[in-house]
Amino acid sequence: MTSFTLPHELHGECARVFAVHGRLADRSAYSGVLPDLDRAEFTYALVDLRGYGDAKSAVGGYTTAEAALDLVELAGRLGWERFSVVGHSMGGAVGQRLLAVAPHRMRRLVEVSPAPASGLDLPPEQGEMFADAAHKPENRRVIIDITTGGHRPAARLDRMVTRSPAVSGQKAVRAWLDSWAREDFHTQVEGSPVPAFAVTGALDPALSADLLRRTWMTWYPRAELYELTDAGLPHSRLRSSGGTPIPMEETPLELIRVAEDFLRADGPHEGEQA
Repeated sequence: MTSFTLPHELHGECARVFAVHGRLADRSAYSGVLPDLDRAEFTYALVDLRGYGDAKSAVGGYTTAEAALDLVELAGRLGWERFSVVGHSMGGAVGQRLLAVAPHRMRRLVEVSPAPASGLDLPPEQGEMFADAAHKPENRRVIIDITTGGHRPAARLDRMVTRSPAVSGQKAVRAWLDSWAREDFHTQVEGSPVPAFAVTGALDPALSADLLRRTWMTWYPRAELYELTDAGLPHSRLRSSGGTPIPMEETPLELIRVAEDFLRADGPHEGEQA
């Protein structure tokens, strides 16, 4: 794996936080919450992983381990000795990889509907749908419809589906699936003392609170779990087949409140001030 500087944008002026997107979007996935983030207390670095956004043409293995090293490299360039991470879905697996790659650099971890470090066991039909989403816009549309609660206007879905392939490479989207859904590295992070906060939709049967209680809550001694009651609204066709909610779309203000309350719980640490 070669050194690569992740494209990014910075917002804020204090404690350092990486924000890592999920599988079908780039860093613009956080645009809905950006105006309401506490920029006086935090500096958020929104990144594009390899294969996405401004890094769409970047070559690589497209794995969570590679992405964790990319974040460490970027932290070095930014002069961030210690940092926290917010990760959504696939980005949640990247955040957990950092617990193995650079545990001494990690301050706090906030995960939104995170893919577990043990991988996600998708039945063959569902796995095929997610794999084919790399090159089939219709698959992306169904998945995005589900992950935004199944109640977005058709025009909104059309815009999101049009944008998704524009900000993600087919090869990368397909390769990333093999990493975040099929690699099991939980024994490398089990017992990590880093405070870890997971947020999930209360009605989401895919990355459910029950799954996180059996994984997240047993692996991390300082783990917490929060259920967003209005996120992960049920939808007939795919909510049961591996779709995950997008709280940045569904419940942005509640998400910001609980995430930033957790991030500021013990104040900024040495090396985090701008």
